[in-house]
Amino acid sequence: MRLAALVACCLIHAPARAGTLQGQVRVPAAPRAAAAVQAYAGRASSLPAPAREVRGRVTDAIVSIDALPAGVDTLLPAARERARLTQKDQSFQPRVVAVARGERVDFPNLDPIFHNVFSVSPAKRFDLGKYPRPESKSVRFDKPGVVNVYCDIHADMNAWIVVLPNRAFARPDPSGHYRLPELPAGRYKLRWWHPDFAGGEREVTVSATGDVTADVEF
Repeated sequence: MRLAALVACCLIHAPARAGTLQGQVRVPAAPRAAAAVQAYAGRASSLPAPAREVRGRVTDAIVSIDALPAGVDTLLPAARERARLTQKDQSFQPRVVAVARGERVDFPNLDPIFHNVFSVSPAKRFDLGKYPRPESKSVRFDKPGVVNVYCDIHADMNAWIVVLPNRAFARPDPSGHYRLPELPAGRYKLRWWHPDFAGGEREVTVSATGDVTADVEF
C-alpha cells in the first residue's frame, strides 16, 4: 500500500514528457577567414603557418532554453564526455564550446610550443599559466554567461565558452539543423547566440506530443 502511494506521488510530480524543439539556423553570409594577426613580439615562438580563424560558421551558433521547470534539468541527458578546448595549430579548437553550469572544460596543448589560457570575463576569470605539449589543465564553470578565452603568448588565439543555465541547448550541424532534448509541454524562452552575429530570443510553445519547429535567423 505504501509502495503504491509512493509510485502515485512520483507520477503526479514527474514532469510530463513531450516532443522536441528543432529547426533550422541561418546565418547571413558564407564562412570567411579572418585577417592574420601578428603574434605578440618577443614573448615566445610562433608556428610558421598557424591556422586561420574562420568566422561566420553556422556550427558556431548555440540555441538554448532560458529556464526549465523545477526538476526537469536532471532528467535531460548529460554530455557523454567532458568538453575540450584544444590548443592546436596555434589556435583554439573548436572556436566555440558550450557547457551547462557546473561542468568542467579541458584545455590540452597539442602544439610543439608553449601556450597559455586565460580569461577576464565576468562569468569566469582565470589564468592557467604557460604549459607545453602534452600537458592539459581544466576549469570548472559555475556561472552562466559568455567567457572569452585567450592566449597571452599569441594574440591570434581566441575562443568562446558559452555557459548555459541548464542542459537544454544544442549546436546546429553543418546544414544548420538543430534539435533540443525532449521537454515537458509548456511555454519557453528560446535564445540563440553566435560570436559573429547579434543573437536573439522569442517565446515558443512545446506541445504535449510531437516535434515543434522553430527556425532561427541571425
